[in-house]
Amino acid sequence: MANHKSAAKRARQEERRTARNSRTKGSVRTAEKKLRTAISKKDSAGAQKLLVSFMSKVDKAAKKGIYHARTAARKVSRLSSQVSALK
Repeated sequence: MANHKSAAKRARQEERRTARNSRTKGSVRTAEKKLRTAISKKDSAGAQKLLVSFMSKVDKAAKKGIYHARTAARKVSRLSSQVSALK
């Protein structure tokens, strides 16, 4: 428990930020799962659309600092190479 007023405020802010970050990470994971499913089903057109959506979500998360920039780039790179291999 926080001993100071400022520490209590920090704890409240951290709660809100943690919830926001976990929602964003969850949506990125969902998008990634849908994309991997489309790749495994060899659905080239569907995977292409899902890749654009996934890239947008990951890039926004990286911009907000939820993912490190290199982590986001690595995820996008690996999945986009798998999608382009479908063609």
